[in-house]
Amino acid sequence: MVGTVRSNYERICAEVGPEVTVVAATKYVSPDDLGVLAAAGVSVVGENRLQDLEAKHALHGNTFRWHFIGHLQSRKARDVSTYCELCHSLASTSAARRLTIPALVEVNLSDEESKSGVAPEALSGFLSEVAGLGVDVRGLMTMPPLAPDPQASRPYFRRLRELAAEHGLEQLSMGTSQDYQVAVEEGATLVRVGSVLYG
Repeated sequence: MVGTVRSNYERICAEVGPEVTVVAATKYVSPDDLGVLAAAGVSVVGENRLQDLEAKHALHGNTFRWHFIGHLQSRKARDVSTYCELCHSLASTSAARRLTIPALVEVNLSDEESKSGVAPEALSGFLSEVAGLGVDVRGLMTMPPLAPDPQASRPYFRRLRELAAEHGLEQLSMGTSQDYQVAVEEGATLVRVGSVLYG
């Protein structure tokens, strides 16, 4: 298992290049199995839920750099800040008031009700508001609609890059296992991969 993950991880890192951070999405990885990722050389992991983050951090602590990539609830933002160096999913001022780590603002470019995120037309106002709260916003994140063709994600990634440029933001968290290569072509600086890493 370690050999498979190491091989996949090294391949993905080579594909995306040194300027892109590969975040291993660990939603379906048990706390005990995280040791496999460490042995394979993975350095950055992304967790979706605070409860899982706490359990995994208790076992592996400083083995990894921890990112929060799931929906950020305001009542959990302070605890997320305790464990993580970056939050990819800031989307409310109530969470911003409790967050003490750098963040990426999640933008809902597809207007899907099932997805969190700030509407693109509301982004300027939201960025101004959270800046007033002292949040260190480093960039933007988005999740395009799920589609069998990775190229279907390209317009969403391109729009996120344009929005980031408009606001002077450099970090772009976009692209998952099925479309990370397209995301990198459109300027991603962080990709969140799971199934393509674990084989």
